[in-house]
Amino acid sequence: MPGRKFQLRPLQMKFPSLVRVPEWRDRNKLPRVQAGTGIGDNIMAISLQKGQKVNLTKKSSGGLGEILVNLNWNTGKKGFLSGLLGNSGIDLDLGCLYEMTDGRKGAVQALGNAFGSLQYPPFIALDGDDRTGAAAAGENLRINGNQIAEIRRILVYTFIYEGIANWKQADAVVTIKYPGAEDIVVRMDEFNSKDIMCGLVLFENRDNETFSVEKVVRFFRGHEELDRAFGWGMNWKPGRK
Repeated sequence: MPGRKFQLRPLQMKFPSLVRVPEWRDRNKLPRVQAGTGIGDNIMAISLQKGQKVNLTKKSSGGLGEILVNLNWNTGKKGFLSGLLGNSGIDLDLGCLYEMTDGRKGAVQALGNAFGSLQYPPFIALDGDDRTGAAAAGENLRINGNQIAEIRRILVYTFIYEGIANWKQADAVVTIKYPGAEDIVVRMDEFNSKDIMCGLVLFENRDNETFSVEKVVRFFRGHEELDRAFGWGMNWKPGRK
């Protein structure tokens, strides 16, 4: 109901554990795919499988630099006939939950106009909200990797703001880019869920030196369920753009 505040209560529930694939310490053994960025489509990228982790490679001097998390998808809008039939396509929103090392928690997303900041906590910023999916660049979330000591973990997610839950049609791809290293690609290659939200990638601080990156791709009915599954412990209420 509009204006109603959702309160999270302590739950005695056990969530099924993920089947973990061993962390890949040798990056050279990870599978590669063609990145297909539109700018030099022959660029190769690391392709993570569900449960796989890889550490970001720190530059020899300085910090990690700016980490770009890009979400691109197929809107399903195909020409004039689609418009006549009332097919408005799919609007995916990119966002994240964050937890700082001092215990502060929150979300960066277009819903509620919580766009974040690169220069101030949480050192994470959303570029904007592509409501049509027509932008070639998709939606971008930026992380200030030089402030890694301030960030404990980040859970990147997407949710369907508009349209039916047709993940196969969306065919979404997350690409992680950062200076001096190969891109990391996470494909949404599970399509059998009717839930509107998907946890995509989990970044976790490793000794204030780098982030480990894990492919999650788990589906949820909404923010509260996602929050509970990963132990964020925040209160949620309905919002709008």
